[in-house]
Amino acid sequence: MRLRALLDTDALGLTLLGGEDELDRTVRGVMTTDLRDPSRYLSGGELVLTGLAWRREPADSESFVRLVAGAGVAALAAGEAELGAVPDDLVAACARHRLPLFAVHESVAFATITEHVVRQVSGERAGDLAAVVDRHRRMMTSGPAGGGPDVVLDLLGSDLDLRAWVLSPAGRLIAGSKVSGPAPAPEVCAALAAEQLTAARTGRRGPHRVTVGGTTYSLFAVRGNSRTTAAAQGGSRDVRETLLADWLLAVEADAGEWPAERLDLLQGVTQLIAVERDRRDAARTVRRRLAQEVLELVQSGAAPAEIAARLRVAAPVLLPGLGAAPHWQIVVARVDWAGGEIEGGPVAQALLEEILVDPLLTGPEHSDRIAVAHTGDEAVALVPLPAVSSEHDGSETGILAEELLAAVREPLSAGLDDDGRLTIGVSAAVHSAEGLRGALEEARHARRVAGARAGRVCAAGHQELASHVLLLPFVPDDVRRAFTARLLDPLRDYDRRHRAELIPTLEAFLECDGSWTRCATRLHLHVNTLRYRVGRIEQLTGRDLSRLEDKLDFFLALRMS
Repeated sequence: MRLRALLDTDALGLTLLGGEDELDRTVRGVMTTDLRDPSRYLSGGELVLTGLAWRREPADSESFVRLVAGAGVAALAAGEAELGAVPDDLVAACARHRLPLFAVHESVAFATITEHVVRQVSGERAGDLAAVVDRHRRMMTSGPAGGGPDVVLDLLGSDLDLRAWVLSPAGRLIAGSKVSGPAPAPEVCAALAAEQLTAARTGRRGPHRVTVGGTTYSLFAVRGNSRTTAAAQGGSRDVRETLLADWLLAVEADAGEWPAERLDLLQGVTQLIAVERDRRDAARTVRRRLAQEVLELVQSGAAPAEIAARLRVAAPVLLPGLGAAPHWQIVVARVDWAGGEIEGGPVAQALLEEILVDPLLTGPEHSDRIAVAHTGDEAVALVPLPAVSSEHDGSETGILAEELLAAVREPLSAGLDDDGRLTIGVSAAVHSAEGLRGALEEARHARRVAGARAGRVCAAGHQELASHVLLLPFVPDDVRRAFTARLLDPLRDYDRRHRAELIPTLEAFLECDGSWTRCATRLHLHVNTLRYRVGRIEQLTGRDLSRLEDKLDFFLALRMS
């Protein structure tokens, strides 16, 4: 749009103070600032809105106008609320630099002018938004201003009518636009993350277009700038090294027919969001270092007093404002890749940080207070938990293994594909430094139990270490087969020939603790029919189901089959 058009809109409350010959200039964007030198945030063609808070003396006007005019802005609009009227020294400075100057009436908010310019700059609003995004990119790169990814997603929603969300590789919602309405359901987010990881493993160029639940989405990878730089410096890298650490931008639209300009815009948005990702990674540096120090102390056999001193340093960082000393829980994760040429520790560390940040697991007030270290192919998370009352030992608090992977199994399995595996072990909560060494070993034992199971993504908790399930996974396969065949094959053969259902009967009998009445009721059989079947089982196997040893053998055989 032209500067002249701004004067034709009464609602903007603009009065031209100088630069009438320059009103045919094109406005490409808008920026509000009271910085003394905003030039590094300007790309040219902006209408600069200022409340004049930078002006301390008349000489300041010349310096400010020289800088913004040198940056190629279209015009300057000064608010009257601060000084009551635009000072003459500013009018003179703008005249010297041939910079159009407007006065903004005190009753008009800068936000009103900003919204009007952003919406009206051109018929192709993607170009306008690109300028705004570029401004925000510069601001976010140079300092804490900008507002994070939510600001950009709001712009996508308000100016391009695009509903968009930022998701973690595990499908967790990280950011969304307030104008986009409700975010997709958790299962949809998980499916989108799985689709992105699957597509990334194939090496296909993005954006990836998928349809989930009848809705089409376009998926853009958000790769951290620090990782991109490291990859460039280190040459070609295996995609698996960063695959499970990259965020994604999910846009509810089909990008297949978009013009190149809009695709470029969305790529710019991902770069902007990547800045926020790198900032969050940097914020985790202190927590990672604390976890590494505690892990090294525990593994080296340091005195509990030394470990306790380090925990006292860690507690305020991980749980600021917590009155009492927290309890602690250990989560161990390992990522193994086929061939073993990729170190799995950094990947496992990034995954644990994304998985454990879920507020449903750790509580909304502590969801980003997890410290994760890594060594070799293993990552170790130090999870602070609010101290429980004295009548509890903490064993029923904290993270449960069965809940840990419930929402993330689908996307992570897609990312690991057929050559990777994630196994996780969870300890019980402990309340002192003396308990950390045992908790670490407990979590590692639980992870080995998970590793003995089938599946790409498996977890086990400390509760399972006091059960037969701790022992069964480590029985050699040939011993398993021989043991189960000797006890169960005669029953399977009989069932195939006679459809006698001896195996289901045996399972129900053991689950009912050998109670004839309860088992018959459960199977909807007469007790005499049940006694006949149990007798046939004993006859075929040579065992006696009234003996504890034989019951135990059958129980284990069924569990190992």
